[in-house]
Amino acid sequence: MSSIASSAGFLSEPGDDLIDELPPPEEVPTEAEAPAESAAAEEDDRIVPPVPEHLSDTGLPGSLLEQLLLKILYYRGDVTGRDLAVAVGLEYSVIEETIETLKRQHLVSVKRSLGIGSKSALYSLGETGRNLAREYLDTNQYAGPAPVPLYQYTAIVRRQRQLDNWLTPETLATAYRHMVVPQHILSQIGPAVNASKSFLIYGQPGNGKTALAEALFRLETEPIYIPYAIEYQGNIVQVYDPIYHQPIQDEESIFTTLSAGSRYDRRWFKSKRPFIITGGELAMSMLDLSYNEGSKVYDAPFQLKANNGIYLIDDFGRQLATPAEILNRWIVPMERHVDYLSFRSGGKMTVPFEAFLIFSTNLHPDKLGDEAFLRRIQYKMFLGNPKEPEYRSIFENFANAKDLPCHPTVLSNFIGRHYHQTRKPMRRCHPRDVISHAIDLINFERLEWELTPDVLNRAWESCFAENPDMER
Repeated sequence: MSSIASSAGFLSEPGDDLIDELPPPEEVPTEAEAPAESAAAEEDDRIVPPVPEHLSDTGLPGSLLEQLLLKILYYRGDVTGRDLAVAVGLEYSVIEETIETLKRQHLVSVKRSLGIGSKSALYSLGETGRNLAREYLDTNQYAGPAPVPLYQYTAIVRRQRQLDNWLTPETLATAYRHMVVPQHILSQIGPAVNASKSFLIYGQPGNGKTALAEALFRLETEPIYIPYAIEYQGNIVQVYDPIYHQPIQDEESIFTTLSAGSRYDRRWFKSKRPFIITGGELAMSMLDLSYNEGSKVYDAPFQLKANNGIYLIDDFGRQLATPAEILNRWIVPMERHVDYLSFRSGGKMTVPFEAFLIFSTNLHPDKLGDEAFLRRIQYKMFLGNPKEPEYRSIFENFANAKDLPCHPTVLSNFIGRHYHQTRKPMRRCHPRDVISHAIDLINFERLEWELTPDVLNRAWESCFAENPDMER
């Protein structure tokens, strides 16, 4: 086994007991326990999936790799050895012996050689190989990068957890510099994010609860590694989701030719930490494995796709499932950092749970559950209405971003007329909504590019369903 593989300490498959009972987070080796020649080497050993040098290093049975190669050849037709290696995310030296076995069994033949060595040979399926590939496709139609066994996935996810005290007030402020956020709000958000403990944001609609959570995606963090798929007991679970994952395309992309100098296992892709949002559409079934009847492959639930990142449950309390059902689903994952997912055969898979959960709601916490229920969520923050100085700053910032002049006296009169006189509560979304309507009005009537009292008042009227003369 290579020195890289040995230092990572997970390429050799552990016993079944370690799969069924994952070690708690505190048992993960710390940086001080890991051998390293420098700080940079420590970080690499802690996080980077090591490149397999032999088939045994992949943790996969040879039969699975054979099936995968045959299915890829079935779908693609003639493929070079180099391109087969790229397709499965492994070095050619790792799959070469398997290809030779397929040749000896007359399942695969060399159509022609495009250069020196078997890596450049053009391979195609024989009739027997084509028939066998169809049988394998009846089992499942997965033909992407080779999956990562569960125990290897678990080891890397644990190592990619944020280190203790990773977040500073300065880093947090930088993530929110595009927004007007008072210091007392940052002081409430910071400890929860730094500790990666569950967080409830509640308050009236329109005050930016979702925007406040989404801004955490702007935090400067090191990239992580996410597998395209996971394998457990012959089942394949697809993790990669182009909607939520943002691969960082470097010079060693899975879609480029692999070389002996690859720095990490190409069954994984480098990505920004995921940020996943679900709202009222969330159902309990979405929090477990989803079986695709067509491809016969499982799709990972949201919390698994969000590992080492953030999972925001927006509009909490308005889902198809009750708040109690959703939160009860999270009790074990939040406390033990493990989750249990079910296959349709009845078997279960124990996976790491390292997602930072944020709940956002317009409802009062009392309507979500009792005190014991809410205690499961460790941090709570009420996001109240903005004070006038904050409202002015939001208004001015949005107008400036649109290069739309507004005299301070005009803004003062606008606030006095529509808030002070009517006692209407301010909301953080109001400046954006009113100015957007004003821009639409200016564009339609070809008016001067300026926020005048008339334009603002008319924009206000089109924003809010208020008519005191209307019969009730």
